[in-house]
Amino acid sequence: MEKKYSAVALGLFDGVHLGHRAVLKAASDCKQQGMTACAFTFPSRSAAKKGTGGFIYGDDEKAAILTGECGIERIYSPPFADICGMDGAEFAERILRGELNAAFVCCGNDFRFGKGASCGIAELRSFGERYGFRVETVEDVLCGGERVSSTLIRRLLAEGSIERANTLLGSPYTIMKTVSRGAQLGRTIGFPTANQLFDEGQQVPRYGVYASVTQIDGKSFPSMTDIGMKPTVNYGGAPLAETYIHGFSGDLYGSPLRVSLKRFIRPEMKFSSLEELREQIHRDMEAALNIL
Repeated sequence: MEKKYSAVALGLFDGVHLGHRAVLKAASDCKQQGMTACAFTFPSRSAAKKGTGGFIYGDDEKAAILTGECGIERIYSPPFADICGMDGAEFAERILRGELNAAFVCCGNDFRFGKGASCGIAELRSFGERYGFRVETVEDVLCGGERVSSTLIRRLLAEGSIERANTLLGSPYTIMKTVSRGAQLGRTIGFPTANQLFDEGQQVPRYGVYASVTQIDGKSFPSMTDIGMKPTVNYGGAPLAETYIHGFSGDLYGSPLRVSLKRFIRPEMKFSSLEELREQIHRDMEAALNIL
């Protein structure tokens, strides 16, 4: 049977933001012509370049958004080391033509490829003529006069400007990670929480408390999420998100959980006692419920 042609969106897509979504839509639209919508990308850790901050979403989170929200049917994400030594012609022949059978390729205006990022759009069009795929570039997306970029979104997350970040992402910033077992301190003060650890190298939102919405088995629950290092109890581990889910009781350990941040409530604080912490959590949950 003849191999099906594909429409390939090229990019790192670490935030899957509005700019990325415009490129992905160009590939997804080609499904109407019988092509498979593909995303060529790299593992998220490739985004954690020195001095730029961490990646916005981990690989599983990125894949869930690409397939669940952006219409992508196939993700091809080889290790960076497998590709970085290829020159532009080898990348076009072996990957775009050979592996993906591309008939259509789209990317942003600043996309670079080939060893040492030596090739740009002009070279991509030339290889397209040689190997039989059409190339389309997608213009930058502006929001409020600013170019939507992962760098800008990282900055907004670090500031706790979650509402602005959500607008530029195209959907709420969501923590999609398996619930890990913690010290279960929350249970002792009447607020059991679901703990999710951020990946090493990931951009962590500003430490503090957020109004959030948690999805469990297709149902949405109002919730409150505390991101940080638990200074009151000298936790000392990696940054994590602790979410108290209003109106839910049950064991979530080992389950994947989707927690979407909606608004920043207050920065991380250290309390002198667990009773003081418990009283503050009451106030935070009230604030979250008012917001939601």
